[in-house]
Amino acid sequence: MPTENIRTYDVIVIGAGPTGENVADRTAAAGLSTVIVEDELIGGECSFWACEPSKALLRPVLLHADARHLPGLDPAVGRPLDTAAVLAHRDRMSNDWADDDQVEWLKSVGVELLRGHGSLDGPRTVVVRTPEGETVRLRARHAVVVCTGTRAALPDLPGIDALRPWTNREATSAKHAPGRLVVVGAGVVGTEMATAWQALGSQVTLLARGDRLLPRMETFAGALVADSLREAGADLRFDTTVSAAERTGDGEVRLTLSDGGELVADEILFAVGRDPNSASLGLRTVGLTPGDWLSTDDSLTVTAVPGRWLYAAGDINHRALLTHQGKYQARIAGAVIAARARGAGVDTGRWATHSATADIEAVPQVVFTDPEIATVGLTTREAERTGRAVDVVDYEIGSVAGAVQYRTDYRGTARVLIDPDRRTVVGATFAGPGVAELLHSATIAVTGEVPVDRLWHAVPAFPTISEVWLRLLETYRG
Repeated sequence: MPTENIRTYDVIVIGAGPTGENVADRTAAAGLSTVIVEDELIGGECSFWACEPSKALLRPVLLHADARHLPGLDPAVGRPLDTAAVLAHRDRMSNDWADDDQVEWLKSVGVELLRGHGSLDGPRTVVVRTPEGETVRLRARHAVVVCTGTRAALPDLPGIDALRPWTNREATSAKHAPGRLVVVGAGVVGTEMATAWQALGSQVTLLARGDRLLPRMETFAGALVADSLREAGADLRFDTTVSAAERTGDGEVRLTLSDGGELVADEILFAVGRDPNSASLGLRTVGLTPGDWLSTDDSLTVTAVPGRWLYAAGDINHRALLTHQGKYQARIAGAVIAARARGAGVDTGRWATHSATADIEAVPQVVFTDPEIATVGLTTREAERTGRAVDVVDYEIGSVAGAVQYRTDYRGTARVLIDPDRRTVVGATFAGPGVAELLHSATIAVTGEVPVDRLWHAVPAFPTISEVWLRLLETYRG
């Protein structure tokens, strides 16, 4: 018969991905006894099925693309990538899907680990069912923090379970390149995985519901990525969805499309969004709806639950679904919990700075396609939607000396949006090879609300791609 025991801690963290790990690190460092609960691998989606393995697949692809356009290197890299070597590199970067290192790190920072599925069971209480069949009841003196993230959303297609589709998990952990891969979705996951697997030997067909790639970003960004995917041999189909799909007895995937056409593939990847991992969290026991996102205020406190004991950080609160933003929220949540535990509050003294604001208007994101896309703050579409007046300043990055040094046929565009009254940068998008490293300067400009006149004194080194900042300012001044 299963047994139950009861343990009490200052802080209980549910979910040991990057967000949960960082919350636990902060609360333990503040002297609060902390336990973290996880029913999969410590390190979560990012470490094993998203950020780390996907970028391990993409880095060789992007480097190969750059090298093929540099004199002296182009003959040497004319052959296709060694897919087996790239996949082996991906396996090493994902630690072969073992979490021993993360477990040791938790021990080193004084955080206790409890493996099993955790769910709420009333205020300040979490019930954990362990793999051994034991039931452990945890009680929190100060805080329970939900950091369970999201899972891949799947469309409502008949027979989808029998279809055995790929999600981001299969796309980042596959042991070989499928001969024919259909990617459904034109967002970040869809375009990145199309880029990777087309270069690694698959014939990719990408189906986009709308009329362009990366629809939440500037139009020129998606257009450049579309051009590159076509040049690589991918088939892009816009305004197209899947009406029906089946996996045949011989393992093929047969698709009927919204335009009446048909496709046959070896695998199909659905990259159509994310759903909150909250269906089995016991939310009903604290007055919340299972399966919902957990809304929070800027202290990451769940607003619908009284008593300021329940927190939600990372993707589960739907503020900004990015690993670095979840870690940012974790740092804030940890500071707030520590302050409240010692009765300092969060509204006075140095704790007044601990509120999440940079996950709303200054969210940086990189799309590791060929070319890279880097964006922070507003886009022109968002400015128009919200009625915010902005001055739009564009510059072709390929006109900068550092860009030509980087890649002789460099194609790319930089755009900044400037508040005409305050004369500060409120948004920036860069599309081109190597632009990921431009993003932090833009993030500082947006977050710090640096006046344009002051940016003239931030002198970019020559010859670097960063010199595009000077060209943007010159263009704006006219």
